[in-house]
This record gives sequence, C-alpha cells and structure tokens, in this order.
Amino acid sequence: MAFAAEGRCEMVPTAKDRWTRAIVAIATVVVLVVGLVMWHPSELYLWLKAVHVMAVISWMAGMLYLPRLFVYHCGAEIGSRQSETFKVMERRLLRGIINPSMVVSWTLGLWMVYDGGWISAHWLQCKLLLVVALSGIHGLLVRWTKDFATDQNRRTERFYRIMNEVPAVLMVGIVIMAVIKPF
Repeated sequence: MAFAAEGRCEMVPTAKDRWTRAIVAIATVVVLVVGLVMWHPSELYLWLKAVHVMAVISWMAGMLYLPRLFVYHCGAEIGSRQSETFKVMERRLLRGIINPSMVVSWTLGLWMVYDGGWISAHWLQCKLLLVVALSGIHGLLVRWTKDFATDQNRRTERFYRIMNEVPAVLMVGIVIMAVIKPF
C-alpha cells in the first residue's frame, strides 16, 4: 500500500492490493462453498437459509445507502471536513457491511442451490442472472468509492440518484424469482 498525498493518515491501495483482495474474496467463497458441500449440513438448512436472508438484507441495505451517501458527497467541497467524513463513512460501509454481506449471501446461496438440486430450475437461473447483475453494481460502487476517496469523482448527484434505484429494481426481480418461482 502507498500513503496518500498531502500527509493524510489514510492508505491508498495499489492495483496489486486490489487484485489480491478480490482474489482472496473469491477464494473465500469457493472454500466456504466447498466446505459446506463436503460437510453437507442438511439438518442446518433452515438455519443457513435464515443467515442467508439476513446477509441479503444487510447487503441490500448497504447497496441502497451507499449511492445516497454519494449524492450527499457530491455536494461537499473537495478537501473539506464534510468530504473527508463522507470518505470514511463510504469506506466503512463498503468494507464493514456490504462486502462481507455479499460474501455470505453468495456462499450460502450457492450452497442452497447445490443442496436443493435446483440448478436446472429456470426461476433460479433467472434469479442468479439478476444476482450477478447486482454483484456488478456492487463492483461499480467499489470503483466509485475509490473515485471519491481520491477526489476524482466525475459523476453528478443526479447520476447517483438514478443509480440508487438500480439495486432496488434488481431486488424486486430477485425476490419475485425466489418467492413466486414463476417458471
């Protein structure tokens, strides 16, 4: 990691650090899913499903709140105390809630797909496509958080207001697929 300019105490990750974190996150999901498959705790299915639902709720809460923080951050003057406070809030929300919740959601979700033998169900395939899209939005939020952290945001408040709605729309489709199972 490299220290940020202007004598700040924060650390700015290098490209290598970001790739390392991404690989570690993916490897963590793979190891956890393989561990669950090998352990095969079917008697804990309802408990794991409950944890999955809680993780999804946490993930969505963060995905809906972070773009709202970006809207407010757009109105803060670069270098101001308010801007620096938003940077801390955004980073903590992303690293402390959104990222871990996504890992748990994916891990337990993939295990439930395996345990339930649902991979050929069309409703599930559609749901997984929507969850992949939600994960893509997550990736964009990570990039935009880094843009704000380095004072390089190039987007408007209006852009973030619109992007604030995208996770909600995806969530509606995901919930319909999971609960109604229309096909």
